[in-house]
Amino acid sequence: MNNVLEVFWRFLALGCISFGGPAAHIGYFQKIFVQKLEWIDGPAYTRLIALSQFLPGPGSSQIGFAIGLRKAGLAGGIAAFIGFTLPSFILLFFLATTQISQSSEIYSGIISGLKLLAVVVVADATFSMFNTFCKNKLSITLMILATVCLLLLPGIWTQIFVLTTAAVIGAYYGNPQVKYSDTAGRVYKLPLLIFLMLFAVTPMLAAYSKEVEIFSDFYQAGSLVFGGGHVVLPLLQQLVGDSITTDQFLLGYAAAQAVPGPMFTMATYLGAEIIPQSPLIGALIATLAVFLPGFLLVLGLHVGWESLASRPRIAGATWGINAAVVGLLLSALYQPVFISAVHSSLEISLVIVGFFVLRGLRLPIVGLVTIFALAGVFLL
Repeated sequence: MNNVLEVFWRFLALGCISFGGPAAHIGYFQKIFVQKLEWIDGPAYTRLIALSQFLPGPGSSQIGFAIGLRKAGLAGGIAAFIGFTLPSFILLFFLATTQISQSSEIYSGIISGLKLLAVVVVADATFSMFNTFCKNKLSITLMILATVCLLLLPGIWTQIFVLTTAAVIGAYYGNPQVKYSDTAGRVYKLPLLIFLMLFAVTPMLAAYSKEVEIFSDFYQAGSLVFGGGHVVLPLLQQLVGDSITTDQFLLGYAAAQAVPGPMFTMATYLGAEIIPQSPLIGALIATLAVFLPGFLLVLGLHVGWESLASRPRIAGATWGINAAVVGLLLSALYQPVFISAVHSSLEISLVIVGFFVLRGLRLPIVGLVTIFALAGVFLL
């Protein structure tokens, strides 16, 4: 019990200060859990980072869950998740439930400014992922085809088709850099069976209640997010876009950039907005559902994943998926992000300047949130 409580408090402290997204979170974890507390050694931590890149789901939260799992078993993994997620959950739930006059000019200006910030952030994420995952002609071709398919036929089934096709092409024709491992690690089947069962069954039960529908939609999104937290944007937009307005959706996305902790807590805001009569229930269901697939996969594969990842077919499939998700994000940059936010030369000018400030000057995202919110109020 003492170990579980220590895991909770350590991750709660990090959840209050961990601004900057998954890459920054990995740095925080390295400093605290590898260098300071020595809960895990350097090579093992490197393997956890690689695992988080191999699996769908929220990468930094999966690493935190695995560290808690090593320290105090399953209860430790759950404590790490709750501690790291709780601060951003509270902040985004507060934002979703605070009574602000949505007809006021100030509110409308803030929304306009944050929608422009969403264009900047998604453009930056797309550019970064392109540089990481699209390094040869085949990967660039997969990215372009994915973008075109999703622009012409937007929808969750198109996204699933694109990801599946990219996985098959990557498995047979991709050229990933694979380090062979002859480790015969154990795979735990029960968590993987639960993962597959929920993925297959929950869409069939979605019509029974709004709560089950929310769980199904967010679970599907969490199961298909390869390549980082930003990729959850196009998936969630297709799954829950009919339940909330575009302004609400983009406000939640922009707010998730501004709070510490995992970006997947965007689900907290969306869940509360989807069920305004029971916002806490909606927020809890959506948050649990979007994180659960990644944690089930970590439980099943955290011991034996290296031997799987070293197999050329599996490594190639992952390579193909990573290239395709750049296309998913690029299509989302246009629809819904760009076309709902940019309507004038002044707005596109602010986006260009914001992109330079974020990528060139490295201004922290909290500063950009303030700048764009004020710009929306005073200039637009």
